[in-house]
Amino acid sequence: MTHPDDLGSASEPNTGSERPEERERKKRDRPWLMRTYAGHSTAEASNELYRRNLAKGQTGLSVAFDLPTQTGYDPDHILARGEVGRVGVPVSHLGDMRRLFQDIPLEAMNTSMTINATAMWLLALYQVVAEEHGASLAKLQGTTQNDIIKEYLSRGTHVFPPGPSLRLTTDMIAYTVEHIPKWNPINICSYHLQEAGATPVQEIAYAMSTAIAVLDAVRDSGQVPQERMGEVVGRISFFVNAGVRFIEEMCKMRAFNRMWDTITRERYGIEDPKQRRFRYGVQVNSLGLTEAQPENNVQRIVLEMLAVTLSKDARARAVQLPAWNEALGLPRPWDQQWSLRIQQVLAHESDLLEYEDIFEGSRVIEAKVDEIVKTATAEIDRVQEMGGAIPAVESGYLKSQLVSSHAERRARIESGEEKVVGVNSYESTEPSPLTADLDGAIMTVDPAGEARVVAALGEWRAGRDEPRAQLAIAALKSAATGDANLFGPTLECARAGVTTGEWSFALRDVFGEFRAPTGVSSAPVAVTAAPGTPLAEVRRMVADTAKELGVGKLRLLVGKPGLDGHSNGAEQIAVRARDAGFEVVYQGIRLTPEQIVAAAVAEDVHCVGLSILSGSHAALVPDVLTRLRRAGVDDVPVIAGGIIPPADAAALLEAGVAAVFTPKDFGITGIIGRIVEEIRRANKLEA
Repeated sequence: MTHPDDLGSASEPNTGSERPEERERKKRDRPWLMRTYAGHSTAEASNELYRRNLAKGQTGLSVAFDLPTQTGYDPDHILARGEVGRVGVPVSHLGDMRRLFQDIPLEAMNTSMTINATAMWLLALYQVVAEEHGASLAKLQGTTQNDIIKEYLSRGTHVFPPGPSLRLTTDMIAYTVEHIPKWNPINICSYHLQEAGATPVQEIAYAMSTAIAVLDAVRDSGQVPQERMGEVVGRISFFVNAGVRFIEEMCKMRAFNRMWDTITRERYGIEDPKQRRFRYGVQVNSLGLTEAQPENNVQRIVLEMLAVTLSKDARARAVQLPAWNEALGLPRPWDQQWSLRIQQVLAHESDLLEYEDIFEGSRVIEAKVDEIVKTATAEIDRVQEMGGAIPAVESGYLKSQLVSSHAERRARIESGEEKVVGVNSYESTEPSPLTADLDGAIMTVDPAGEARVVAALGEWRAGRDEPRAQLAIAALKSAATGDANLFGPTLECARAGVTTGEWSFALRDVFGEFRAPTGVSSAPVAVTAAPGTPLAEVRRMVADTAKELGVGKLRLLVGKPGLDGHSNGAEQIAVRARDAGFEVVYQGIRLTPEQIVAAAVAEDVHCVGLSILSGSHAALVPDVLTRLRRAGVDDVPVIAGGIIPPADAAALLEAGVAAVFTPKDFGITGIIGRIVEEIRRANKLEA
């Protein structure tokens, strides 16, 4: 279709006199789906944002849910404090889902929902709203991420143990194949594996191992007959990462494509090549975005996008790009629009979509793809020898591999071996007009919004049919104790007005909860402490300070308060502190301030380090400080790290935090040295 803004007239007749190159231009491929990962504050505010983005030319929705929704808590739960509406939209019940998609034609929409532990619940709410819109379930298109295995390894929004979690995924796949046939019930997600440190080989190997575990579970459940397994495979999609090494990343995608075709044909007997097609969406790398000289992130994003669009035979089906300022805080609508326009310029102004695969026949590309396939296959075989992805998670093997790879990458950056422009090289810069007002360069969430969401939740509970809700919860728990498909009882919970927390806790009562391995204790040393190195000097400081305080070792508590499960930074601090001679107390993610303070007192630590990337630092860090003082612990310095805007950092320092570290502080050994200095200062030792 010719756009009105195209040069020439859409109504000109075809005279047959076009030059060959003009006829060739009309054979353009259809562009990929263009999405923006978005959602914040309330369902009403997010709905307004979605409709605005669709009007700007976005061709699909990508819903970001807040952490309470992702981890199965209602907004009034103690662990939801400071987290409501921070990193996405809160959806507590059917009423919220109605408001979220008000005036959006779901039958014509392609909706991606980044949701995992509570994926079944959110898809049930979406289905009920679609039915209320009069939409045909057979026409609904979209994706629920629903990859719980990577949550144990990287994002940390898991709730239930691996076995029951895999059952929920299996039940969803079986239900959607029968009732919502165009829906992608799972999005095998290697994106966060790379964020957690995975190499391209590890990213492929662990994503494929996850896919094998899921497909085996569906096949063995008996819910889908063998002759329909092709429909299951045909609805499996992937969500991948693309880093700045775009040649290597493009070869990774070609390797993914080849290996998926082989696995689905040889392991599952899928003969239809269309069902074996590797279907993936992508968000390019956020791990590599920098707080220092953040304008450089724009060219990083463009290079990363090329990795998943240049190669026609391995091109992404959907793309969403981060914003240039995500290392600073929550992007504004204008920042998200800029990222959307980057996609639109490539798709509509360049000639990329007019050609066949431009890398076909390249000896360099084929050699790199062969290398990746060979080494990734060997790692998949290693995981299968352990019994598959689930045992490899439970044993801690996968997590320790990722922590080790991430530590090695950080070590390369700190040594200067791996250059990051504006961070460890070319650091001098002109003042940037983009960040002249740092606090204005990001979007802020009204802290009063949480109270309004909590109040609205109370009104919802008061107005629902309470007997029906309780019967629905009881039926869900009863089904969970057996082997029935859980989607039907979940649908009744949605229709009966049950809340997100009530659905989740009903299943917690049956399945229990799971604390994933941290991978810290088994991670090897990534930075040497040879004489004359920075780490050797910090080790000496640690030993000297411990001796002066009359203790065997300095003790550092690394805490993750709230629901933020992005533990990569906390793990790297814990590993380096261990290597510097600290005794490290790290209990993993999702702790209340009360639990952190209790651990600090019980372990008699010398410093408390708090890591928060979700934006809840303003509420949770002062809470920890207050509770430490009430416990009589006023000589233990508290440090904070995360994505913390300058004004918030100043407020935390004013409240009594000893130091604040943000993504610009990439030198971990230097951070550990600063921790030692703060311990000495708190104990009135000579600097």
